[in-house]
Amino acid sequence: MTPLAFQPTKSEMANETLSVKFSDIAAAARTLADVAHRTPVFTSRDADKDTGAQLFFKCENFQHGGAFKFRGAYNAISRLSEKRKRCGVVAYSSGNHAQGVALASRLLGVRATVVMPNNTPDTKLAAARAFGAEVVLYAPECDDREAIAARLAEKIGAVLIPPSDHPHVIAGQGTVIKELIEAVGRLDYVIAPVGGGGLLAGSAIAAMHLSPGCSVIGVEPEAANDAQQSLSAGTIVHIATPKTIADGARNRHIGSLVLPLLQAYVNKIITVSDDQLMVQMRFFAERMKMVVEPTGCLAAAAALNHVVDLSGARVGVIVSGGNVDAEMLGCSLIDSKPRQIWSVR
Repeated sequence: MTPLAFQPTKSEMANETLSVKFSDIAAAARTLADVAHRTPVFTSRDADKDTGAQLFFKCENFQHGGAFKFRGAYNAISRLSEKRKRCGVVAYSSGNHAQGVALASRLLGVRATVVMPNNTPDTKLAAARAFGAEVVLYAPECDDREAIAARLAEKIGAVLIPPSDHPHVIAGQGTVIKELIEAVGRLDYVIAPVGGGGLLAGSAIAAMHLSPGCSVIGVEPEAANDAQQSLSAGTIVHIATPKTIADGARNRHIGSLVLPLLQAYVNKIITVSDDQLMVQMRFFAERMKMVVEPTGCLAAAAALNHVVDLSGARVGVIVSGGNVDAEMLGCSLIDSKPRQIWSVR
């Protein structure tokens, strides 16, 4: 089939106004070359048969910290001056960015404090602490994590490293698709999960540069489609804290640096249900022998549920992370029905 044609926007044509370019992704790849895992690319005959396409799963669940977030965190922190490194860093995160910042900080000898919701899966809390970060919990139903992190950074004189809306973070995340295209060649589609939008933005830049004409599609949970609404409205849309099993996508809004990049390089953003995510977790566990968290299943769930017609196409599918509690994984294997484990503990 013929993929959706990429139509350069005014923002893309005037790319000097955009915060991240492919040269930034190439520089991030050099920074990460001897630090980040070059994660495997898996294929599945069952998935190919079901979609009529060639699917290439870029498995960031095998990355340091169990998710792609290590790439952006390490790239951003490593570029701080020695003086700013001594001040330490603060991050806010639903889990994976916290782990990425904590591990990157440990490797770089930087003190890290991470602000995390009190309903974060236990595996993610434990990992952030094990990597040496101080964890500050907040109530997502009533607290503003960005404001908490900003106040904390100002109080202790630390550098704030946001999970998505930061040029070095976005560039680091773009190395995922750079590696994938270098490994498998030209792609007709790239499908990426969307939380804060940094992974989708970086992936889209890399795909446009290395595989011109490639269509880039983002995938959000139905209940957390702030990026989809923002791309449609042409302005940042704020939503209430969403209730979804995809804890990495419980964002209230995307950032001011992310939106212009999505407008310039992304074809569309679509959604899948929590039920579809649970079924996809089971597919990964049973058919591909992988542990994948719900957010990491977003892109694959869209492909295998035919939300997009991929027949005859070569498709890059980002599996963004594998940090999932045993309870959630067990639910997916027993009955594939989501449970309300997003409620505050």
